[in-house]
Amino acid sequence: MAEDRVTIDLNTVLDDADARLVEFDGDAGGETFSFALQYDVLEALSGDTPDDEAVQLFHRHIDEIADFAATALARDPDQAVVTISENDME
Repeated sequence: MAEDRVTIDLNTVLDDADARLVEFDGDAGGETFSFALQYDVLEALSGDTPDDEAVQLFHRHIDEIADFAATALARDPDQAVVTISENDME
């Protein structure tokens, strides 16, 4: 799997504050995958702690996040939920 981009389904974006993740589904190559974006990535992108604004920060940086999702998916496409971490920002 070497998709350059993931198309994020905006209807699936959900803040899981307890786990410090923003969860969403995305399409790559005609397949749907589940993703979890760590709050640390949002903080690195925005310079702000996500806290009560994680979904708003997610939407503000959606283009970069779609790229990071593709990187994370390429790393391990067989995960049940593809976790996007700061390592995927490089």
